[in-house]
Amino acid sequence: MSSDSIDPSAPRPLLSRIDSPADLRALPREQLDALAGELRSYVLESVARTGGHLSSNLGTVELTVALHYVFDTPRDRIVWDVGHQTYPHKILTGRRERMATLRQQGGLSGFPQRAESEYDTFGTAHSSTSISAALGMAMAARQKGEDRHAIAVIGDGAMTAGMAFEAMNNAGVTDGRLLVILNDNDMSISPPVGALNRYLAQLMSGRFYAATKNVGKSVLRAVPPLFELAKRFEQHAKGMVVPATLFEQFGFNYVGPIDGHDLESLIPTLENLRELRGPQFLHVVTKKGQGYKLAEADPVAYHGPGKFDPAVGLVKSATPSKPTFTNVFGQWLCDMAAQDTRLVGITPAMREGSGLVEFEKRFPDRYYDVGIAEQHAVTFAAGMACEGVKPVVAIYSTFLQRGYDQLVHDVALQNLPVLFALDRAGLVGADGATHAGAYDIPFLRCIPNMAIACPADERECRQLLSTAYAQNGPVAVRYPRGAGVGAIPLASLEGLPYGKGEIRRQGGSGIAILCFGTLLYPALEAGEKLDATVVNMRWAKPLDLELLQQVAASHQGLVTVEEGAVMGGAGSAVSEALQAHGIVRPLLQLGLPDAFIEHGDHARLLSLAGLDAAGIEGSIVQRFGRKTMLAES
Repeated sequence: MSSDSIDPSAPRPLLSRIDSPADLRALPREQLDALAGELRSYVLESVARTGGHLSSNLGTVELTVALHYVFDTPRDRIVWDVGHQTYPHKILTGRRERMATLRQQGGLSGFPQRAESEYDTFGTAHSSTSISAALGMAMAARQKGEDRHAIAVIGDGAMTAGMAFEAMNNAGVTDGRLLVILNDNDMSISPPVGALNRYLAQLMSGRFYAATKNVGKSVLRAVPPLFELAKRFEQHAKGMVVPATLFEQFGFNYVGPIDGHDLESLIPTLENLRELRGPQFLHVVTKKGQGYKLAEADPVAYHGPGKFDPAVGLVKSATPSKPTFTNVFGQWLCDMAAQDTRLVGITPAMREGSGLVEFEKRFPDRYYDVGIAEQHAVTFAAGMACEGVKPVVAIYSTFLQRGYDQLVHDVALQNLPVLFALDRAGLVGADGATHAGAYDIPFLRCIPNMAIACPADERECRQLLSTAYAQNGPVAVRYPRGAGVGAIPLASLEGLPYGKGEIRRQGGSGIAILCFGTLLYPALEAGEKLDATVVNMRWAKPLDLELLQQVAASHQGLVTVEEGAVMGGAGSAVSEALQAHGIVRPLLQLGLPDAFIEHGDHARLLSLAGLDAAGIEGSIVQRFGRKTMLAES
């Protein structure tokens, strides 16, 4: 399919008849290319209307069609790694008409969800879990005496994670019906890195493969043994290690690579693999953004776009947007690196998302992308810190969960000065529960030596990053996705006092609202209406005990507010501190409830959780009354 062949407005007579994979399997094979074209245009039209993941989904259209055509889904299980390439899968499995609700509250998730469809066999959104899950399904089928297949579709970026190899190591000594499909597009969210990626990329650099891709379909592919022999001869002639050597050492039968956009290759190959027992490994090569010229040219920009006109593409707004917290971090990192040559930046494959693009350009020798390997990233930083280097690990709150053991044993236990810049703290809107940074305060504050800073706005974010960097132990600075109130950061690199908060509004009602992070501003609105004192605590750990005791002594009711899990969060820290000092005060803890909060508009989700100004005011009134009798305090 040519790069400019998509017409989002073209009729879709085939796709309109597909309400389940059974309908797809009823089509003659010669109609599948046309169906793939209609499906690709529908994906483009849908994402343009709602926003969402685009490049990755355009790249998996033919693979999705082939999988559902060859295998008996949902009886045969497909597990999609990460899951941001499953829009074609959703469309073919009865959710076509609901695509207009994608990533909206009450609508379709942007990732597979077991509760959403029987075809979503495993919930995924974090990388590199598919082989483990599919192997578990294959072994469960054997245990139950069921003859069905389990298929894991994993990208080359996800193959940099150790968990994928742990699963393959286990799978190689089993005899279940497991098929692992490596979707090799040489492009994760950020460009994939590491020896394995270079290894796989070598396959596509040979003249032989380029030639056979164009003219060999009807010749060598008709005689697979000759094709395989010629391909291996070419690779060995160039001094390359055949991928089969690696994967077959794990006990897999390796096949490939084949063109992942060529249904005439995909379908017969999958049909052959379907008949084999034991672990199978199919290597397919695809292109992110396939069929849409703009996404092919810039798959990163089109990885997760908002709404746009497909005929025009992404357009920069004429009105400059407020700097996001990620922008503030990225600028701080560059400024601090210019001042301190010990600083290094580390990311687990999230260069763009974590704001490290400019840092990599300016300080390439101090930039480390370790691949999708969060555990390694944390211990790698610990090793550098042991040698007097000052590592800054830029990582999403939800991804730090994957390196928790390393955080405890390799960083905190040794009290090493590693700064964790926790992006996406709190709710994340359309990405939903899998990406929400709801748990970092509870899981961090229980670790000895750890400190946690919670900036209220962009200016404080820069200042608290400087404060954290200056410490001689591990510190996390948590900040949300997107922009805050627009507080312009200062140019200097001066920090704020370590472990100290401030009173932002002095009230007379006898109620004090203690805020941790960006919810300070809705709390100030509520404080104005209730004449409550509002405190910017800034640090969830260590707590400013002096300020807390002062506020508790002069107020009869306390309220804590945080955009994080209320169970074990900053409010719990306040409760523990009050009890430890024998201070008895009514305490209302406001935060995220003990539930996974699904995708939707961020502001709306905060409102539903009672964490906007009206919700904070309403909760305080419900607990303490509007005309409180506590004013005598």
